[in-house]
Amino acid sequence: MSRAGRVSGTHHPYVPQDAVTDPLHAELLDLALEAGRRAGALLRDGRPDDLAVAATKSSPIDVVTEMDLAAEALITGFLTEHRPEDGFLGEEGASVPGTSGVRWVIDPLDGTVNYLYGLPTWAVSIAAEHQGRTVVGVVEVPMRRETYHAVVGAGAFQGDRRLAARPAPPLDQALVSTGFNYVAEVRAHQADVAQRLIPRLRDIRRSGSAAVDLADVAAGRLDGYYERGLHPWDLAAGDLIAREAGALTGGRPGEPPSRELTVAASPGVFEPLQALLEEFGAWHD
Repeated sequence: MSRAGRVSGTHHPYVPQDAVTDPLHAELLDLALEAGRRAGALLRDGRPDDLAVAATKSSPIDVVTEMDLAAEALITGFLTEHRPEDGFLGEEGASVPGTSGVRWVIDPLDGTVNYLYGLPTWAVSIAAEHQGRTVVGVVEVPMRRETYHAVVGAGAFQGDRRLAARPAPPLDQALVSTGFNYVAEVRAHQADVAQRLIPRLRDIRRSGSAAVDLADVAAGRLDGYYERGLHPWDLAAGDLIAREAGALTGGRPGEPPSRELTVAASPGVFEPLQALLEEFGAWHD
């Protein structure tokens, strides 16, 4: 039996106890689940009720920044307590090389604008790398009361349900999600790409959280997802979860996911979608 599901006496009953056989992976999964749960509760319960009312003022942005920082501090503090030699890479500035061969890649609040406006699609994303390879991913979606997790080679799960990407439809019947940059010029180019892509698909969605989109590909709620401009902390956990659910992931043809382009989709949708994105120049301004 793995050690997954136990941190400081806290049991996560939805972790399949026979799915993870590597003791290190089991420990990292357990820690990521607990850190994600705690950070998600902090963000959910600590959000001021009137945050969206003053959305055009400077102070709400500061409040969101404070919540980002508080969530990242909670996560890094908790993980350091249990594994003090590990490294960190976090959106809000955590950058520690570590000496253990393990590095945590953290987005404490993916979907900040959704959070600001009181929309439910935001997440805590935590991945663990070992010797440069992502081996554990957790995406906590507090407002949907969902926790997604994966361990390399052991499958992907939402709660106790094993995830599987949707059977691939023809591209013209595929539901695909994307995201848009907040720089106006880049966003305009992305809108042009989406406009050219829409006639080739069933439809396009835009959730506002890369981590949630990748988890939704894994859960079969989307046939595909693409976005330009993602950072490692945006995609590390979700990419592993999607792959362990049977989706294909990558960037430009023959390349891994990167800031230039990230694509995740059911087999059969991935290659034609990736080819269209290359044809339309989705990877540049």
